[in-house]
Amino acid sequence: MFITASIISCNNKPENKQDVASTEQQNLNEHPPKGKDDRKGPPKGGSPEQTKTLEEIDGYNIGEVATDFNLKNVDGSMVSLASINDAKGYIVTFTCNECPFAKLYEDRLIELHNTYASKGYPVIAINPNSQVGGKESYESMQQRAKDKNFPFAYLVDEGQKIYPQYGAVRTPHVFLLDKERKVQYIGTIDDNARSPENVKVKYLENAIKALENGEQPNPNITKAIGCPIKPHKA
Repeated sequence: MFITASIISCNNKPENKQDVASTEQQNLNEHPPKGKDDRKGPPKGGSPEQTKTLEEIDGYNIGEVATDFNLKNVDGSMVSLASINDAKGYIVTFTCNECPFAKLYEDRLIELHNTYASKGYPVIAINPNSQVGGKESYESMQQRAKDKNFPFAYLVDEGQKIYPQYGAVRTPHVFLLDKERKVQYIGTIDDNARSPENVKVKYLENAIKALENGEQPNPNITKAIGCPIKPHKA
């Protein structure tokens, strides 16, 4: 299974199309390059592809039950999975304010939430980079949510306690859970970060539809495409 991705430097603006090139994602079963740490990320201008397997990342695997969390939303309220009424599943998405990939997928996340929240599958966005401050601070998250009119919860991963449990390594990185919080899909949203009109495979949406039909998503794992999450330096 291959994914067509867009290469964008996480240090540049996504609007500059000259900074974008098309590439093919490597097969998930191939052994990743040695010596790379997804939580530290590639060098500047490097590939946005996730390089490590789920086992090497040491997060959740398919079928495992995700631990609930209780995180601060941009409106000041505390949000947990248990606090969401009538949920049939959860689209837990690790994202941030400034990553070009995160920005490219914002409108698609809004559309996903508007389409599937009423069916029981809300988007829950979590920012693991808020400790960086500045444009990733809580106040900046509030402004971003206001500017984009986010219809979904946008939560702060204070202390970076949640993203390592899930095994998130890029922004965005999606984890689709079922009603019992079992992980059913991990990876990217679709096969074209740069151009939503040229998307050929909607991996996340297909996974949601599979759950709606009582089926298991196939594929249930793809590589995340985005900027590396920035671990806190003690």
